[in-house]
Amino acid sequence: MIYQGEALSITLMDNSIAELCFDAPGSVNKLDSATLLSLETALTALERTENVKGLLITSAKDTFIVGADITEFLDKFELPEAELATWLGRANSIFNRMEDLPFPTLSLIRGYALGGGCECILATDFRLGDASARIGLPETKLGLMPGFGGTVRLPRLVGADNAMEWITTGQDHRADDCLKLGILDAVVSTDKLREAAIRLLQQADEYRWQDRRRQKTSPLTLSKTEATMSFATAKGMVAAKAGPHYPAPLMAVATMAAAAGMSRDDALQVEQDNFIKLTRTPAARALVGIFLNDQLVKGKAKQAAKHATPVQQMAVLGAGIMGGGIACLAAVKGIPSVMKDIDNKALSLGMNEAGKRLNQQLERGKIDGTRLAGVLSSIRPTLSYDELADADLVVEAVVENPDIKARVLTETEQKVNENAVIASNTSTIPISALADSLKRPERFCGMHFFNPVHRMPLVEVIRGKKTSDETINRVMACASAMGKTPIVVNDCPGFFVNRVLFPYFFGFTHLLADGADFTEIDKVMEGQFGWPMGPARLLDVVGIDTAHHAAAVMAAGFPDRMTPTGSSAIELMFKQHFLGQKNGHGFYSWQQDKRGRLQKTVNTQGMALLKTAYGESRSFEADDIVARMMVPMVNEVVRCLEEGVIASPAEADMALILGLGFPPFRGGVFRWLDIIGLQQYLAMADRHAGLGPLYQVSDRLRHMAQHNETFY
Repeated sequence: MIYQGEALSITLMDNSIAELCFDAPGSVNKLDSATLLSLETALTALERTENVKGLLITSAKDTFIVGADITEFLDKFELPEAELATWLGRANSIFNRMEDLPFPTLSLIRGYALGGGCECILATDFRLGDASARIGLPETKLGLMPGFGGTVRLPRLVGADNAMEWITTGQDHRADDCLKLGILDAVVSTDKLREAAIRLLQQADEYRWQDRRRQKTSPLTLSKTEATMSFATAKGMVAAKAGPHYPAPLMAVATMAAAAGMSRDDALQVEQDNFIKLTRTPAARALVGIFLNDQLVKGKAKQAAKHATPVQQMAVLGAGIMGGGIACLAAVKGIPSVMKDIDNKALSLGMNEAGKRLNQQLERGKIDGTRLAGVLSSIRPTLSYDELADADLVVEAVVENPDIKARVLTETEQKVNENAVIASNTSTIPISALADSLKRPERFCGMHFFNPVHRMPLVEVIRGKKTSDETINRVMACASAMGKTPIVVNDCPGFFVNRVLFPYFFGFTHLLADGADFTEIDKVMEGQFGWPMGPARLLDVVGIDTAHHAAAVMAAGFPDRMTPTGSSAIELMFKQHFLGQKNGHGFYSWQQDKRGRLQKTVNTQGMALLKTAYGESRSFEADDIVARMMVPMVNEVVRCLEEGVIASPAEADMALILGLGFPPFRGGVFRWLDIIGLQQYLAMADRHAGLGPLYQVSDRLRHMAQHNETFY
């Protein structure tokens, strides 16, 4: 034994080849600070060992290294630049020492080698993997770029264009793709992988390992014209795709361009300097925060699944687009489903919806014909409640009417077994009110899917006053099994997502009443703030009738601040039957292009309607539009946390991002507040306090601002 540490060891085998094996406590290997220091000590011990003829780097786990320890990132970002530079420089010196060892080196890869794990294998002379290998540099997804030599070694191994594509997209790649590109030297069956690796090390001279090493440590061999064309083209493409809110991909391209003609050490210095610049950006803090929040939310779902009875059979009540989507998703994930409705026409609609989704997967090669037929056959349409007898979970997805829902729930409870859980897919109606119609309210909760079901990742699991933990656990586990991210919220009108969305819509309608142009508002909220679609476009997608109904529910639930004054734009549009995309006319007019995609133009009749009601439009400053739109939403999100509707800032932010498309580079409402500072937010809100109750900041938030407190 040359070295034994907590996360890795080095052993000298009989053939004089040393094996460095990563085996950290826990389920995966990470390159956290402790592991890097251990690796540094291990390399020192290796350098002092005589008669070593090669180094084999392996993992004792089913995956190689999943990357750096992201839980350390935000603390690292707070370090002074000089201190962070020292830490990065030390980490890079470790990989340089590995790359400069006086004998050939080889990485043996099974499973993931991501981020720092990928940069580790790039520092070795050879790389072998089995079919399970997945390799990539995902740092740009976190608002960063590789910081352990990835922007230096990868272009010199596979060429600038390939490296730029890998790094700017942040995607991981399968073993066969890595082989074609030259990241892997061979893909070998798992049972022969180790034997092949040792044989290659023993024959390393025949494969000119020293020449291969010189290629990775020497400047790129590009002429000035080639370099200009390659990097200039990449900068333009990346800038257009990433947009102004995500600086990391463009910074990565600029780094590779600047370092292309440099020595390894000079190039690493450029990488280090630019990596540090990215750690200072709000986008990096926000995107790293999302990753950490996602881990927290998924961890809660895993805990729930441990205590839940698995759902073996599901039933869906209501065979509309929503019900058909839910039944189809369950069937695709291996959960047979009964789909019940009151007439065959509705059942046909639900089955057609399922077939439509499956055919889309068939066209994309994600499913074959046999699998498609099997999925469809596991969805059983029925007109009879008797078919629900074996269901472990029944999801009610009938029309959004409390009286109809209550009647359906009562009838359902009489037909299911007493251990079954019933969940309502209502988007606004309080769960505790619906539970009044049930004899076993403890086995009832909300399970709010978002439309379209197959795309939207969030499921709100709503706890009523009498809902049991067992019920919540089963529904969370089922949502996870369906590939969704479940987040538990407590009951109130609109629950969490819709409760905080409608103050945003009310801010929009107030702006319109004051003379704002909805196209200008959409432009600002998409281009400047970063929403995927502005409020007018979003209302057209949701449906003006749906929004009109939900606004009434919210006004009844929170009359002190959500009761509209005068006729809102939603009311005006609804009365004129401008319903949005569902009938082709809302704020915009919608038509399909040749590819069947909906394209929008301004609905001139709708524009004239608003002009008649509110007069000639006038221009607003972009910052005023952002403030008037966002302050009502932010204040309501804060109220939900204070009232215990949502359990934590992390869960609130993930619900906003997954359910509403809140701009990821802002990290969610609470991360955004931490980044801009509560004092700045209070100044923004107070400038508009005269607009009404939705613009009033809570006393708790003012207290936090006075004491420089943060949510994270």
